[in-house]
Amino acid sequence: MTNSNSNSNVSTTKTSLTEASPTEVKHIDVAIVDPSACQPNNQVLDGNVHSRTSGISDVSETDIDDMMAVYHYSDDVRQTIINEKLLSPGLLSRLHASYPQHSGLLDKEAHMFDEKDQYTGLSGFRRVVEILEANNIDIGDIEERELFIEVYRFLATKHSLNSIDWNNFYEDSVFQLVMPQPNMINKITVAEYLVASLPEKKIIVADYQEKTSPHDGNQQLNKPWFENEQGEIEFLDGSQHKYPQCQLIFDKTTQNCFSFCTYCFRHAQVRGDEDMFIQKEIDQIHRYLKVHKEVTDMLITGGDGGYMPASRFEQYVTPLMEDRELLHIKTVRLATRALTFQPEMILSSKYDKMLAVFDKMHENGIQLAWMAHFSTPRELLNPTTIAAIRRLQRHGVVIRSQSPMMNHISLFEHKDGSIDIDRSAQNWIDLSNILGTMLISFHSMYCARPTGEHHYFTAPLSAVSQIFDKIYRELPSINRPSRHLSMTTSAGKISIMGECEVGGERAFALMFTEGRNMKWMDKVFLAKYDETTNDVKLLKPFDTDKFFFEDELATIEHDLAAALTNRLTV
Repeated sequence: MTNSNSNSNVSTTKTSLTEASPTEVKHIDVAIVDPSACQPNNQVLDGNVHSRTSGISDVSETDIDDMMAVYHYSDDVRQTIINEKLLSPGLLSRLHASYPQHSGLLDKEAHMFDEKDQYTGLSGFRRVVEILEANNIDIGDIEERELFIEVYRFLATKHSLNSIDWNNFYEDSVFQLVMPQPNMINKITVAEYLVASLPEKKIIVADYQEKTSPHDGNQQLNKPWFENEQGEIEFLDGSQHKYPQCQLIFDKTTQNCFSFCTYCFRHAQVRGDEDMFIQKEIDQIHRYLKVHKEVTDMLITGGDGGYMPASRFEQYVTPLMEDRELLHIKTVRLATRALTFQPEMILSSKYDKMLAVFDKMHENGIQLAWMAHFSTPRELLNPTTIAAIRRLQRHGVVIRSQSPMMNHISLFEHKDGSIDIDRSAQNWIDLSNILGTMLISFHSMYCARPTGEHHYFTAPLSAVSQIFDKIYRELPSINRPSRHLSMTTSAGKISIMGECEVGGERAFALMFTEGRNMKWMDKVFLAKYDETTNDVKLLKPFDTDKFFFEDELATIEHDLAAALTNRLTV
């Protein structure tokens, strides 16, 4: 028996299912779809499931040739892209059609910056300004911007400079990322600097550098040591080991960056302060790891881990593949922003030696995790970065993005200075979906650390929490960040799990994702809701005098400092 409905293209029919007893028959309704209803104008197409009326073909092979000309690719890079088929018209068309507001894929204007790969220091900044002025672009506030460069540093690549939309540079995230801005440094210091003589300016800069507190989180307490076979104490001067599973390595070759982010929290590392971490001896790392079997991940950072030459990187990873005593090391993480700032490096034939090391690691079961820091869609939607990503992935590299939430770059303000929740969240939603398309794992998002010009880049934790919640709600689960919003402290990484109400009062629900005592991760704890504070260290316990971990943290830090002092005097 068939029940038909004149207003529907679906009919239902009774179908029998034989149960355990052959004599028992159970009838269920099964939906049957009229195929003609699925075709345009109700016409059945011969053997076709899908009739393509208009293809996604925004980017053609000719457009890709034009891109390579606009980007001034060398013959070497151009040949790599062509030979390895790194730029697919289908992929580029999908990305451009989906995110035209972020895309630089069909930019036709010739790039202004092509005379060299990097522009460094005051002279480099002034050359950038000259090139802009020659193209009738005046960014203004030059002397104030130069004060920032004197206090910190300046380094911008031609790739990042050419990624900026110079027709609307004040609204451009990459412009904020690499170019110093007015109001970054407080107005009093700026006013003093602008009227000072040259000798006085040097004093102002030196005094201000002392106040920038570039090493947060008691990082010196993370410096590891071990007793060697001779019974001597050895310090690892270029390493940190704060959390059991992961050891950070600041190699002597990774003390520079491809570009300096204006919000950098490692100014002390790249400008040469006395308390830098510099690892000179590779064998010492392996001897330390043999004693510490809890370590599973070796994280090479800096500066920028991407600066390490292939020959030195191979010295780090070869023993992991050949020595049974190092079998507990499962992953090597490379913390680098090369994909944002200098992706053409990866497309050069000179990079083949590094790719060969990646291949060897992949064949021997060691994960190479490329820890990128994408925080804006614009960083991804250009042909050079896309080609570089695809080249790395073809050599077994797993790319992950851990992204800082920075005001003016990936967070945005209303005219009254309050944070625009919807616009900020949409930036991250678009970014996450692009990462998914590019097969990149969205590892984590974290708040501005209290270093450098924190006031400029930070936002109230309440607003950042709302943004994260909106992102999490609107993304499919597969594209969500793998960890909650993270905030770094000396105690560890603390995440805002959300807001709650207790006894009629609002509160933040917090939880450790990493801790000096890893057992702290088991407990959710509460802090008083605060609409203005932008630093987790300023949050107050909800219903106690102290957070549950504070006394133990004080003991741990005291013992670490005492042990460090004792070892240094032995």
